[in-house]
Amino acid sequence: MARDTGRKKDTGRRLIAQNKRARYDYHIDETWEAGMVLTGTEVKALRAGRASLADGYAHVVDGEVWLDNVHIPEYTQGTWTNHAPRRRRKLLLHKREIQKVIAKSSEPGWTLIPLSLYFKDGKAKVEIGLARGKKSYDKRQAIAKREAEREMQKAAAARFRRR
Repeated sequence: MARDTGRKKDTGRRLIAQNKRARYDYHIDETWEAGMVLTGTEVKALRAGRASLADGYAHVVDGEVWLDNVHIPEYTQGTWTNHAPRRRRKLLLHKREIQKVIAKSSEPGWTLIPLSLYFKDGKAKVEIGLARGKKSYDKRQAIAKREAEREMQKAAAARFRRR
Protein backbone atom coordinates (compact mmCIF):
# COMPACT_ATOMS: atom_id res chain seq x y z
CA MET A 1 0.00 0.00 0.00
CA ALA A 2 1.35 3.42 -0.97
CA ARG A 3 2.04 5.81 1.87
CA ASP A 4 0.80 9.40 1.62
CA THR A 5 3.62 11.74 2.63
CA GLY A 6 1.30 14.75 2.79
CA ARG A 7 3.41 16.70 0.30
CA LYS A 8 1.68 18.38 -2.60
CA LYS A 9 2.80 17.20 -6.03
CA ASP A 10 4.29 20.03 -8.07
CA THR A 11 2.75 19.67 -11.53
CA GLY A 12 2.47 21.97 -14.50
CA ARG A 13 4.65 24.88 -15.54
CA ARG A 14 5.48 27.84 -13.27
CA LEU A 15 7.41 30.72 -14.84
CA ILE A 16 10.31 32.18 -12.82
CA ALA A 17 11.97 34.60 -15.25
CA GLN A 18 11.55 35.60 -18.86
CA ASN A 19 13.91 37.41 -21.22
CA LYS A 20 11.42 39.72 -22.97
CA ARG A 21 14.19 41.81 -24.49
CA ALA A 22 15.52 38.77 -26.39
CA ARG A 23 12.56 38.59 -28.78
CA TYR A 24 12.94 42.32 -29.47
CA ASP A 25 16.70 42.24 -30.08
CA TYR A 26 16.99 38.87 -31.88
CA HIS A 27 15.34 36.73 -34.54
CA ILE A 28 14.72 33.41 -32.76
CA ASP A 29 15.16 30.52 -35.20
CA GLU A 30 14.81 27.43 -33.02
CA THR A 31 14.25 26.70 -29.32
CA TRP A 32 15.16 23.86 -26.98
CA GLU A 33 14.11 22.99 -23.44
CA ALA A 34 17.05 22.04 -21.21
CA GLY A 35 17.46 20.95 -17.62
CA MET A 36 20.09 22.59 -15.42
CA VAL A 37 22.60 21.28 -12.91
CA LEU A 38 21.89 23.36 -9.79
CA THR A 39 22.88 23.39 -6.14
CA GLY A 40 20.30 23.27 -3.33
CA THR A 41 20.43 26.97 -2.51
CA GLU A 42 19.96 27.85 -6.20
CA VAL A 43 16.77 25.79 -6.33
CA LYS A 44 15.49 27.47 -3.16
CA ALA A 45 16.24 30.93 -4.58
CA LEU A 46 14.41 29.99 -7.79
CA ARG A 47 11.42 28.71 -5.82
CA ALA A 48 11.31 32.16 -4.21
CA GLY A 49 10.88 33.45 -7.79
CA ARG A 50 14.11 35.39 -8.11
CA ALA A 51 16.33 35.24 -11.20
CA SER A 52 17.46 37.40 -14.12
CA LEU A 53 18.21 36.27 -17.67
CA ALA A 54 19.06 39.76 -18.94
CA ASP A 55 22.76 39.27 -19.79
CA GLY A 56 22.76 35.48 -20.07
CA TYR A 57 24.04 33.40 -22.95
CA ALA A 58 24.83 29.75 -23.64
CA HIS A 59 27.82 28.23 -25.39
CA VAL A 60 29.34 24.85 -26.15
CA VAL A 61 32.57 23.68 -24.49
CA ASP A 62 33.96 20.18 -25.16
CA GLY A 63 30.63 18.81 -26.35
CA GLU A 64 28.68 20.20 -23.37
CA VAL A 65 26.31 23.17 -23.32
CA TRP A 66 26.91 25.73 -20.57
CA LEU A 67 24.82 28.68 -19.41
CA ASP A 68 26.78 31.79 -18.40
CA ASN A 69 25.97 35.13 -16.80
CA VAL A 70 22.46 34.21 -15.59
CA HIS A 71 21.88 35.82 -12.20
CA ILE A 72 20.31 33.64 -9.50
CA PRO A 73 20.69 35.66 -6.29
CA GLU A 74 21.99 34.08 -3.10
CA TYR A 75 19.41 32.36 -0.95
CA THR A 76 18.63 34.73 1.93
CA GLN A 77 18.51 32.00 4.57
CA GLY A 78 21.54 30.14 3.21
CA THR A 79 24.70 29.62 5.22
CA TRP A 80 28.33 29.37 4.14
CA THR A 81 27.18 26.76 1.58
CA ASN A 82 25.48 29.46 -0.52
CA HIS A 83 26.20 29.63 -4.27
CA ALA A 84 27.86 32.28 -6.44
CA PRO A 85 25.08 34.31 -8.15
CA ARG A 86 26.56 34.36 -11.68
CA ARG A 87 28.32 31.02 -11.82
CA ARG A 88 28.51 28.85 -14.94
CA ARG A 89 25.76 26.21 -15.03
CA LYS A 90 25.70 23.03 -17.11
CA LEU A 91 22.64 22.46 -19.31
CA LEU A 92 21.21 18.97 -19.74
CA LEU A 93 20.19 18.07 -23.30
CA HIS A 94 19.95 14.85 -25.27
CA LYS A 95 22.99 13.94 -27.36
CA ARG A 96 21.12 14.55 -30.64
CA GLU A 97 20.03 17.98 -29.41
CA ILE A 98 23.59 18.87 -28.39
CA GLN A 99 24.88 17.87 -31.83
CA LYS A 100 22.21 20.03 -33.48
CA VAL A 101 23.06 22.96 -31.17
CA ILE A 102 26.77 22.60 -31.96
CA ALA A 103 26.12 22.49 -35.73
CA LYS A 104 23.81 25.50 -35.79
CA SER A 105 25.57 27.74 -33.25
CA SER A 106 28.99 27.29 -34.87
CA GLU A 107 27.81 29.23 -37.94
CA PRO A 108 28.84 32.90 -37.84
CA GLY A 109 26.21 35.34 -36.59
CA TRP A 110 24.25 32.82 -34.51
CA THR A 111 24.20 32.70 -30.72
CA LEU A 112 22.39 30.80 -27.97
CA ILE A 113 20.38 32.88 -25.51
CA PRO A 114 18.10 31.90 -22.61
CA LEU A 115 14.48 32.88 -23.27
CA SER A 116 12.74 31.73 -20.09
CA LEU A 117 13.41 29.97 -16.81
CA TYR A 118 10.64 27.91 -15.23
CA PHE A 119 9.70 24.89 -13.15
CA LYS A 120 8.12 22.02 -15.07
CA ASP A 121 6.74 19.21 -12.91
CA GLY A 122 9.00 20.30 -10.07
CA LYS A 123 12.23 20.45 -12.10
CA ALA A 124 14.01 23.67 -13.10
CA LYS A 125 14.16 24.10 -16.87
CA VAL A 126 15.49 26.78 -19.18
CA GLU A 127 14.34 27.46 -22.73
CA ILE A 128 17.27 28.40 -24.94
CA GLY A 129 16.93 29.81 -28.42
CA LEU A 130 19.17 29.96 -31.45
CA ALA A 131 19.21 33.65 -32.28
CA ARG A 132 20.55 36.11 -34.84
CA GLY A 133 20.74 39.81 -33.95
CA LYS A 134 18.21 42.19 -35.49
CA LYS A 135 19.23 45.36 -37.24
CA SER A 136 17.75 48.66 -36.07
CA TYR A 137 15.43 48.88 -39.10
CA ASP A 138 14.05 45.41 -38.27
CA LYS A 139 13.20 46.67 -34.79
CA ARG A 140 11.46 49.74 -36.23
CA GLN A 141 9.44 47.54 -38.59
CA ALA A 142 8.38 45.31 -35.68
CA ILE A 143 7.25 48.35 -33.68
CA ALA A 144 5.33 49.76 -36.66
CA LYS A 145 3.62 46.42 -37.28
CA ARG A 146 2.64 46.08 -33.61
CA GLU A 147 1.23 49.63 -33.53
CA ALA A 148 -0.72 49.05 -36.78
CA GLU A 149 -2.27 45.90 -35.31
CA ARG A 150 -3.17 47.80 -32.14
CA GLU A 151 -4.85 50.54 -34.22
CA MET A 152 -6.84 47.94 -36.17
CA GLN A 153 -8.01 46.37 -32.89
CA LYS A 154 -9.09 49.80 -31.60
CA ALA A 155 -10.95 50.62 -34.82
CA ALA A 156 -12.72 47.25 -34.84
CA ALA A 157 -13.73 47.66 -31.18
CA ALA A 158 -15.03 51.20 -31.81
CA ARG A 159 -16.99 50.03 -34.85
CA PHE A 160 -18.48 47.15 -32.86
CA ARG A 161 -19.54 49.53 -30.06
CA ARG A 162 -21.33 51.86 -32.49
CA ARG A 163 -23.73 49.16 -33.61
